Amino acid sequence: MKNSLIALTLIGAAAARPATLKTKREVPQEHAHRNVIIAVNDLLFQNNPDDIQDGVFALLGAAAAADGAGDIADADCLQQAVADQAFTNAKEAGDVEGMTMALIYRALERNTGSVGLASVPCESIQAVNPEIAALQQHQDPASDGAAELNKGIAEELARQIAAVGGDPLMANEASTFAPGEIGDPTGAGNTCDDENDDAGCINTQNLRVDDLTEDEIAAAVAGVSGAAAGNATAAAGNATDNAAANVGNANNNANAGNNNAAAGNAAAGNNAASGNNASAGNNASAGNNASAGNNASAGNNASAGNNAAAGDAASGAGAASFGGCDPTITFGLPSDGRQEEAFEPTDLATFNHGSAQKIDIISQFICSQMSNKCDVDAAAVSTCDDAAAAASGLTGQAAADAFNSGLGL
Repeated sequence: MKNSLIALTLIGAAAARPATLKTKREVPQEHAHRNVIIAVNDLLFQNNPDDIQDGVFALLGAAAAADGAGDIADADCLQQAVADQAFTNAKEAGDVEGMTMALIYRALERNTGSVGLASVPCESIQAVNPEIAALQQHQDPASDGAAELNKGIAEELARQIAAVGGDPLMANEASTFAPGEIGDPTGAGNTCDDENDDAGCINTQNLRVDDLTEDEIAAAVAGVSGAAAGNATAAAGNATDNAAANVGNANNNANAGNNNAAAGNAAAGNNAASGNNASAGNNASAGNNASAGNNASAGNNASAGNNAAAGDAASGAGAASFGGCDPTITFGLPSDGRQEEAFEPTDLATFNHGSAQKIDIISQFICSQMSNKCDVDAAAVSTCDDAAAAASGLTGQAAADAFNSGLGL
């Protein structure tokens, strides 16, 4: 399972754990995407005029869902109603990540009574938000035409996420299980159900089968206006040509011996952190970056991506500039189950994004979220953009080092 957000933590500490469900189901899996349910509950309970008991009820069959439907008369529309209200609450708060989670929740598969049985669509209620109205729930992967249908749902989900300014790669968070065997007398298929696994057992047990590749997501959102359009382009492998990644600093790519200052204050061929000259005994020669207390590598050139920094930070950089957040990137075997080395945010609690094999996907996400998540000024965002540009095109640990060094961290 790839690109799972194991530590998705849009969830609020006050999000309530649902009451024990009264009705037994043949195919229990409603807690599989528990990370999404918790995030949506946190939004729903901010303003819940229909007195819906818990978002988990909406992922059950209609008979069981009615127990928690509140004032929603048609239980087959409960999932849409929950998503619609959560989206409304997030939109009023200007919460892009919250809107994204509401969209993902709307596209989750509902329980049905047997393997291969499709769930009933909502027909009696019209969603208030057109973004929610554009979506439907995933269907049992063993049902007729499910592979093509679910892929189309995921593509539309990616477009809606991109349109609200979210990361379209998160569309795969709504993906479901591998198809079960038709006629399975247990009705269990390939599911899981653990109400104590707040990361979602479909993620932690590596049972999620993603609908789309990164290239397919990029193609799906092509032409969609929204803050995240650049992320999908990077996912398609066009990061070095992506204007969003460069943020107007096309010449600020990291090349050995030609590093730009972390604060973005590059001087042609002779970069130095703003207001920070090389310390005594470590004067930078022409064309080389100053680094207080740090010797230049062979040839007096800083290694690729290691930008000048006096002490621990360039002007505008450093931990204090990022509002207490840790915007650095880690390279290695990630926490989301990917089996090959990849990039992921070091602080998954703040920057909840799955791993990726191109640093641009992660760096752009971090920089795009920094204003909302870290209470920083424009200078800090600019520093992040410059660091992302410096790392763009690099690979492996060198790319992570270039980005982190560009931040002054």
